[in-house]
Amino acid sequence: MTNPLSAAPARVGSGLRIGVLALQGDFREHLRAVEAAGAAGVGIRRASELEGLDGLIIPGGESTAIDKLARAFDLAEPLRARIKDGLPVYGSCAGMILLADHIADPATDLAGEPQQTFGGLDITVRRNAFGRQRESFETDLDFKGLDFSATEAGTPPVHAVFIRGPWVERVGPEVEVLAQVEPADPEHASHAAPLPGTARIVAVRSGQLLATSFHPEVTGEKRVHELFIRMIRGEA
Repeated sequence: MTNPLSAAPARVGSGLRIGVLALQGDFREHLRAVEAAGAAGVGIRRASELEGLDGLIIPGGESTAIDKLARAFDLAEPLRARIKDGLPVYGSCAGMILLADHIADPATDLAGEPQQTFGGLDITVRRNAFGRQRESFETDLDFKGLDFSATEAGTPPVHAVFIRGPWVERVGPEVEVLAQVEPADPEHASHAAPLPGTARIVAVRSGQLLATSFHPEVTGEKRVHELFIRMIRGEA
């Protein structure tokens, strides 16, 4: 299923250079999405390639693998510095985990050290919160900030695909919740203890940082990428 774009989507990213962290995961799909919006997409594997970017996307994949590879490529600290300096960044699924300041259930390596994140978002996430691969699901979400795609009937929902997705358990005072979902079968979620309420936060924004639990790049839903581009331009 695909969702509509706002008017003239192919021009919204014109003139922008947007990097996609290309260490692991579905970075190719994100590159295609930003290029479809008119921006120049650049795969990022080295710290030197961060120069001259207008924005960066951290894709879905394995957050632990991306963490380890970023450190192995001496990319983690430069990334943290650029995020702290205000580089606009969008993280989807694993990217949400890597943008979070805190992980409720971090993986540990053979030495017992917890995985690291790049940080920047004052949130706590839980990995694989909706379950494993077999619990993957799709749903329509009311998503704030997409008024640019409104029609006379209103703003169409975002069709979201969740594949081993995290959710957000805590947001800081500067973090805006953009979308929430109620799991159809919450007793099969992987959290150890029930959380209060049923709504699960799956999209957030804080300043120039945007994150979603789901994968808009796999459904033909381009409006999340367009929102990110508008954030870069100062239009959202």
